[in-house]
Amino acid sequence: MRLVFLGPPGAGKGTQVKMLSKELGVPSIATGDVLRLEVASGSELGKLVKGYMERGELVPDDVVISVVEKWLKGIDVKKGFILDGYPRNVRQASELDRMLRELGVELTAAIYLNVPEDEIVRRLSGRLTCRACGAVYHVEFNPPKEDLKCDLCGGELYQREDDREDVVRRRFKVYTESTRPVLDYYREKSKLLVIDGVGGIEEVYERIKRAIGL
Repeated sequence: MRLVFLGPPGAGKGTQVKMLSKELGVPSIATGDVLRLEVASGSELGKLVKGYMERGELVPDDVVISVVEKWLKGIDVKKGFILDGYPRNVRQASELDRMLRELGVELTAAIYLNVPEDEIVRRLSGRLTCRACGAVYHVEFNPPKEDLKCDLCGGELYQREDDREDVVRRRFKVYTESTRPVLDYYREKSKLLVIDGVGGIEEVYERIKRAIGL
């Protein structure tokens, strides 16, 4: 199976991708990871990516597409793969189709984890991070034993800037506006599978497996 996973920040894509990747025995990668790997490789492409990252700029489409293409050419696409959070726009989606055509395969499906805005806010704005060791807690789902104190190292827990409710709502709005055309692109090709992303991890995972016929 050759799959792409789409969904807003906090939808739980990473967790579901890891589980499915393990069950299917196929490689998976998130856009951020593939960019960091390229930087670590010290390649010319990696140096280019590093420059954008260090300047705090968005890595342009051309560069992201090149990095993803290099990763795909380095694996056996016929055996399958999962891309997490890619493509982010219609151009990236169209280029992914081109890459796969050239490699003699096509995408099986685009899985969209559909989670309402208020649920995303509930998940992300309740997160607390340890300043010392980076452990992550949640006021509702995974609270620390002591208020604002890390169970592991005793460090102070704080709310990250991008986990504030107003920031989460802004990120959600930006994501949905930019991704809508990508969903339409896959819907027109009859490749889009919309999965209800609300519920327990296992519950959502079972919905995904049913949708792809596992």
